[in-house]
This record gives sequence, C-alpha cells and structure tokens, in this order.
Amino acid sequence: MDKSNLTLEGGFVLLGFSDVSPQLQILLSVMFIFIYFISMIGNLMIFLLLTVDPVLHTPMYFFLRNLSIVDICLASVTIPKTVSGLLSEDRHISFSGCVAQMFSFIVFGVTDCILLAAMSLDRYVAICIPLRYTTIMSKPVCVHLASGSWIIATACSLSLTPVTFTLPFCKSHEIHHFFCDLASLTKLACGDSNMAEVVTAALSVLVLIMPFLLIVVTYTFIVSKILKIRSSEGRQRAASTCASHMVSVLLLYGTTILTYSKSKSSYSMDRVFSVCYAFLTPMLNPLIYSLRNKDVKEAFKKQRMMTILSR
Repeated sequence: MDKSNLTLEGGFVLLGFSDVSPQLQILLSVMFIFIYFISMIGNLMIFLLLTVDPVLHTPMYFFLRNLSIVDICLASVTIPKTVSGLLSEDRHISFSGCVAQMFSFIVFGVTDCILLAAMSLDRYVAICIPLRYTTIMSKPVCVHLASGSWIIATACSLSLTPVTFTLPFCKSHEIHHFFCDLASLTKLACGDSNMAEVVTAALSVLVLIMPFLLIVVTYTFIVSKILKIRSSEGRQRAASTCASHMVSVLLLYGTTILTYSKSKSSYSMDRVFSVCYAFLTPMLNPLIYSLRNKDVKEAFKKQRMMTILSR
C-alpha cells in the first residue's frame, strides 16, 4: 500500500502548538477558550440586537449582522479543535474531517473578506453620494451583495478543496499548523501541485486582492470627501462612521496578506498571524462595532431598559 493511501485512511496529525511546553499549552488552551467564549457571546448579542431593533435595520447593520454570523462560524471551525489538541495528546484529524474543516474555513474566511468590501461600498455611498443612498443601497441590493458574498465564497471553496485533496499526500501526514490550512496541506503533496497553486493564485486575486483594492479605492474617495467638509464636527462624524470598519479591515486583511504573501515565513510567525485572523478577528469585531458605535450602544441601553421594565 502506498503512502498516499495510508494518509487517506489514517487522516492527518495537526502539530499545532505541540512544540511548546506543556505549561504554555495549558495557558494557550485557557486563552483560546476565553476568546471563543467572548466571540460567541459578543457576536450573538450583536446579531440579536441588530435583529430586534427596527432602528438598526439599515444597510450598514444588515452587513454587520451577516458579519456576526460569519464570525461565529469562523471561530467554531478552528478554535474547538485547536483547544482539543492542546488539552489532549490526540492531535489526529480524519481525512473527511480535514476536508470539512478546510472547506468551511475557506467559505467563512472568503465571505468575511467580501462582506468587508461590501461594507466599504456602503460607507462610500453614504458619505460621497448621500442623496442617493436609499436608492442605491436598497434592500434588494444589500441582499444581493450579501448573498453574492456567500455564493462566491462557496464556489471558491468548491474549487480549491477538491483540487487540494486530490493531491498525493505521501511526504507526511503531519500538518504544521493548528488547522487544515490550504498552504500547509499543499506542502505535503509529493506530486505535481502546479494546478493547485495556479487555482489558488487565481482565486486569491479574485477573493482577496480585488476586494481589498475596492476597499482602498472607496476609502480614497471617502477621505477626499471628508477633507472637503468645512466643519470639524461634520468631519469627525463622517470619520467615526468609518473608523470601526477600517479597524476590522486592517486586522483581517493585514494578517491574512502577511500570512499568505510570505511563503517562506517562519512557522512561529505563521501561527501568530493565523491566530489573529482566525481567532482574534471574530472576538474583536463585536467589541469594535459596539464600543465605537453610538447607535449600537443606544440600542443596547434601550433593550436593557425594556428588559428591566418587563420584570
């Protein structure tokens, strides 16, 4: 039996943080459990708040509601398995489990990227073309943008996952990562991986570079428009509506681009960047949008008051 068949039958081993001391592994597991708990509670609260409060039924909060769903799913795909590997000696993941994890991670990760681009488009229309905002960012348009992000992400994953897992994995079944990462899996292939690399590069341009360029272009116009506002109060109000979104963009795109653009980066740095976009981003997004957003804070206070009065 060849080694590729052994890999298919035996699955893979996620090395993850196996190279750190047992004490540090326990510390990391506690930290990741805390991150997961905050991510679940924070995103669920944001989703429910944006759903029940009619005042927040606007295009920007519609996208934010979708982003909360994505962040819940993104954290759930990676953190539980990582914590399980830290707390036990069993770091094994079945072949089908690895396929499912990679497929899901690509879907939610790509959806996250495209949703942030859609949100930048929403901010551009709101600040640069305010008189046509309700016409351009109508409910059907927002639904099409949101559903389109899910469809594109799913199509991307349906293209990348089969191409990756049809490669002959005969070098090793040990993945030097804490989840089934595309780049880490490709490194295990002993056959010709040119097709996988070409498909990955093409789709990376489509779902990572192009949305990022859209964000850069829209914010170039937004900044230009803000600088033309005469009153400092008006400039501050316009800038505050974009601040939370820009923090999320820098956090997600910054760490993602650093991870996948440096093919020869160290294993330790890869893990740090991966923890940032896979773990910290889902946790920080609800904090960023709630702590810096006046509408969300007011809605939270109103719902809290209604809960108190109902008692």
